Amino acid sequence: MRPAGRETLAEPASVFTDGTLLSRVDRYLFRLESLLALLGGFAVFSLMLLAVTSVGGRNFINHPVPGYVDWIEQAMPLIAFIGISYCQRLGGHIRMDIAVKLLRGRSLWIAEFIGTVLILILLLMMIWGSWAHFERSFDWSAPYWSRDSSLDIRLPLWPAKLLVPVAFSVLALRLALQAWGYGRAILSGTDRPVSVPLIEDAATIAAQEAETVSGLER
Repeated sequence: MRPAGRETLAEPASVFTDGTLLSRVDRYLFRLESLLALLGGFAVFSLMLLAVTSVGGRNFINHPVPGYVDWIEQAMPLIAFIGISYCQRLGGHIRMDIAVKLLRGRSLWIAEFIGTVLILILLLMMIWGSWAHFERSFDWSAPYWSRDSSLDIRLPLWPAKLLVPVAFSVLALRLALQAWGYGRAILSGTDRPVSVPLIEDAATIAAQEAETVSGLER
């Protein structure tokens, strides 16, 4: 069993892997999550270039990018939602663990399992609601397959609305895998379950950061 997922300098958790089916599925899903996170980063970079182009065009040739605000609105769901599953896999989301961090062993895994399942149930309802929101916007018979559009340059809104249930569906798969991992930990009583983020304390994170920086300097 080996720790995985230490891709960032300030990663808040370790994710252990092994040769089980759960771990293999976890790694395959992590590849998809990494690709989506990269796509979100590319969207942020593209908006930066768009802002520079628009401001430069306004200042130098008195001609900003047409529909600048419309393009930002289209990109916001991509930036806000596309990387949430990646963050969940690394244990990077904000947690209220004042009580949970006092638990150990099976009691900890039971608490994590219950919390993960409750979040998964809530997320499934959000997928249903966001998909219904997308369906109200999409229409095969309408121009650009859209019943609504942006105010300025009339961009169809359904692609941005579709991103939300897609991102939530990937997150639902991640939560289902983590619930599976916590369930296995409850049954086995292991201290290091695979495919779930094991939250580390500040001292451990600082030591890992120092080790990473030292490795880069050599």
